[in-house]
Amino acid sequence: MELTKNIFFNTDKLVENTKVKISYTGQLFQNNVEEVSIHYGFGSNWDNVNDIEMKKTDLGFQAEIELKEGETFNFCFKDENGNWDNNNGENYVFPIEKMQTELLVLDEENVSLGNARKLRKSYLWSKKIRLAVYKIITYLPKIISGNYKRKLSKNEN
Repeated sequence: MELTKNIFFNTDKLVENTKVKISYTGQLFQNNVEEVSIHYGFGSNWDNVNDIEMKKTDLGFQAEIELKEGETFNFCFKDENGNWDNNNGENYVFPIEKMQTELLVLDEENVSLGNARKLRKSYLWSKKIRLAVYKIITYLPKIISGNYKRKLSKNEN
């Protein structure tokens, strides 16, 4: 997911108390520097401030960060020469969502055989879809490359 130009996360949304991988291909990467660190904190007061050295790859600088509690994830980047990429003094600020912890509570009106069947049916369909996607991801490259061999039965030998 690209949240802003040259900054990518490996998730659709930032959720507190989870790990996120961030990739940076901004100005410092484009200047071919060797070392970049991410300076980050949480909330409007920049709580839990930390600096992490990012790993340089062909796809940019990357780091894995544990998102703490807070309304926002704030960060900027610094190279080994003391040059900063701080979004023109504004820093990079993105909202953090709370982790969903509440359980689904059904009252007597909602607990009916029809609702239970709908929930069960949607659950089964989601499992079938996940299985189909897994099979496509696993076997399609083998079939395309010709590395897939069908198992022969004893009669076909």
